[in-house]
Amino acid sequence: MEWIIFGVVLLLVLVMLVRCIRIVQQAKAYVIERLGAYKTTWNVGLHFKLPFIERVAKVVSLKEQVADFPPQPVITEDNVTMQIDTVVYFQITDPKLYTYGIERPIVAIENLSATTLRNIIGDLELDQCLTSRDVINTKMRAILDEATDPWGIKVNRVELKNILPPKEIQNAMEKQMKAERERREAILRAEGEKKSAILTAEGEKEAAILRADAKKQAQILEAQGRAEAILAVQKATADSIKLLNEAAPTDPVIRLRALEAFAAAADGKATKIIIPSEIQGLAGLAEGVVESVKGAADGQRAAQ
Repeated sequence: MEWIIFGVVLLLVLVMLVRCIRIVQQAKAYVIERLGAYKTTWNVGLHFKLPFIERVAKVVSLKEQVADFPPQPVITEDNVTMQIDTVVYFQITDPKLYTYGIERPIVAIENLSATTLRNIIGDLELDQCLTSRDVINTKMRAILDEATDPWGIKVNRVELKNILPPKEIQNAMEKQMKAERERREAILRAEGEKKSAILTAEGEKEAAILRADAKKQAQILEAQGRAEAILAVQKATADSIKLLNEAAPTDPVIRLRALEAFAAAADGKATKIIIPSEIQGLAGLAEGVVESVKGAADGQRAAQ
């Protein structure tokens, strides 16, 4: 019987010793009290607590945590009531202060964020609230971080999740946005038509310039062709005169050439021709020459 009792007592002692061995996991911290007073904070590793004297007062997570608070009614400077919900990202840096600094720290952060948000939004108008989220987030983070520092909490980031104006304001904003989109569409359409007209005018201008340039080039080439033809005729005339001068023609030959030129000028189309006296004499000379030639030919035939 004694061995049984000894075995049971030994088993209970072993169980108690095993329960007094604690392993602290990563990113966690154990707050230890001895006889009701704070003793120490256990970090990652193997630890042993004294039975019946020490106890684990609180297990604290050192990870970054997220607190999503429900929408809070706030009033802007221009008396517009909105519903704004916030998201707070915080991290516990001192487990002792987090355990003994304040009761229900998450509720305290929620109330503090609501009052801070009302103070900040109360100094802004509706349009500023909608366009100044970064400013509001920065101000709230600074205020909350300073206020929660005695609680062992560091506020890393604060975000405005939703900003919900009243239904009437939303309808007015939608109408305003629609009018703004229509205005931008009209401006873009007008700019497109303007650019199209400019491009069309530039195309017509370039086409007219090209047509004028082509006509100019054609006229230049035609004039050059005429000039070259005239130059060729003048050169041929000059060459013929030069050759004629080199041949040293007699006066009768010159007169005959003049007669041929006169006949060519008449060309059989003139109905009335005035013959100069020089050419008339030349014609008589030509008739005498012809008659003498005919007489010589008749003499030769008679001799035969």
